[in-house]
Amino acid sequence: MTNTPNNILTEMEKDERLKTISAMIDQKLRISTDDANYLYNHGSLGFLGSLANRVREAKNGNKTFFNRNFHIEPTNVCIFTCNFCSYSRLIKKREEGWEYTIEDMMNIVKSFDGKPVTEVHIVGGVLPQYDTAFYKEFFKQIKSHRPELHIKALTPVEFDYIFKKDKLTYLEGLTILKEAGLDSIPGGGAEIFHPKIRQKIAADKCTGDQWLELHRVWHQMGGKSNATMLYGHIESYEHRVDHLNQLRNLQDETGGFQTFIPLKFRNQDNDMSYLDEVTIIEDLRNYAISRIFLDNFDHIKAYWPMIGRDIAQMSLSFGVDDIDGTIDDTTKIYSMAGSEEQNPALSTKDLVNLIKGVNREPIERDTLYQVVKDFTNEVFEDDGQFKGYLSLPVSN
Repeated sequence: MTNTPNNILTEMEKDERLKTISAMIDQKLRISTDDANYLYNHGSLGFLGSLANRVREAKNGNKTFFNRNFHIEPTNVCIFTCNFCSYSRLIKKREEGWEYTIEDMMNIVKSFDGKPVTEVHIVGGVLPQYDTAFYKEFFKQIKSHRPELHIKALTPVEFDYIFKKDKLTYLEGLTILKEAGLDSIPGGGAEIFHPKIRQKIAADKCTGDQWLELHRVWHQMGGKSNATMLYGHIESYEHRVDHLNQLRNLQDETGGFQTFIPLKFRNQDNDMSYLDEVTIIEDLRNYAISRIFLDNFDHIKAYWPMIGRDIAQMSLSFGVDDIDGTIDDTTKIYSMAGSEEQNPALSTKDLVNLIKGVNREPIERDTLYQVVKDFTNEVFEDDGQFKGYLSLPVSN
């Protein structure tokens, strides 16, 4: 094994199981759920980072991806009561929240006219008026106004509710919305699949099996989607591994997932505020094990508005190859839960410099991971405007 720190070698020499797992990674062999549980319980941060970085670089080299996007959250009023949620407001307290009309949201879309965004990310609370017909009309208006804008919208929690309300199967409902302009599905609402944990933290939303089935149907329609896991609350390592394994199994079946995003539980102003948040070390260990275990996922994303730009930068050495986008100050889901980023907006210059700061190559992508622009050899003036190349790019 080359370029392996001496302390990592010493750790493997002391633990034959870790040595075996490391050899499996070198041979690009799949580790088992037992192996993953062992890594959670016995792998040090340095060891896990070393393994995850090897997987990351084998898949994506030194590239780190980002995109230019903005968020629209139709409402934060919701019929569901998830214990971990700091974002939503019950209907009886709807005066504390917002409920946008299609016109309201189209005004947000139009505010980005002339700006080089490629994606609009749409998720929010669940209310009866936000039904299939509502989103069909909204998506059609977006595409009519800006046809090239990629619509990544709604979670299985939202889909499950509106399709049941409208007496539609998943296939019927998704077909209607795809024809209206839906391009891909984000990964939200997965939380933890294990029913015992899900019952305690999100009892009234769709089940883990329903979440997986909605994505299965979308993949079978030729669509792409993302996946998430909410970690750092009452779940055990075994529950995390079970969650990852169910995602890996579905990916084996459909190949429709693009990226996996671990989402950290934040404890501000929710019904689980009595819990301490996990440490940064645990965040990085979780990124690393996710990268090691999910061998059939091309990308692991650190959602920087949730964990902050500094930790997102650190995560690029622990298996992460994507840090999301130049999110304008339009998302409140994590800032309301106490995330480090209270005004989540980064310029392209900020993101590029953040990535270059740890010697990675910044690549602007679209939602489907097609390269929009390689910023590796570019520099900016202080105002963020492109100045020129650091060196002439080599033609291939």
